[in-house]
Amino acid sequence: MSDLPANPPYFADVPADEKQWAMFAHLSALVAALVLGGMGFLGPLIIWLIQKDKMKFVDDQGKEALNFQLTVLGAGIVLGVIGAPLVLLTFGIGLLLVIPLAGGLVIYGIVMPIIAGMKANAGEAYRYPYTIRVIT
Repeated sequence: MSDLPANPPYFADVPADEKQWAMFAHLSALVAALVLGGMGFLGPLIIWLIQKDKMKFVDDQGKEALNFQLTVLGAGIVLGVIGAPLVLLTFGIGLLLVIPLAGGLVIYGIVMPIIAGMKANAGEAYRYPYTIRVIT
């Protein structure tokens, strides 16, 4: 459980179908978040559970995508739990802090899976920065 990226394992000669599934594991979070609203972890979870025993690269990248989505979900919950009372206690002035933090979290949650998906499609094992790795 580190917030700094660990050295990703090296995968030699990753087949094209594994690269594609790994990319889907990262990008499925965006689709799940869009369709299910806030449930972005379901896409990587489903792909990881289906492919983890068949494809080692997808097992690695699926866990990484799932850990990232759980971290973003947790950060959103913490922001809501702390931000709501802050906004109420400051009569709305706390929104000047909460809105930029929430916007930054949303942008981070959109941009990073795209970067990770592109890296995975190139056959590189990607590690998200500032991610709590619950599933190892």
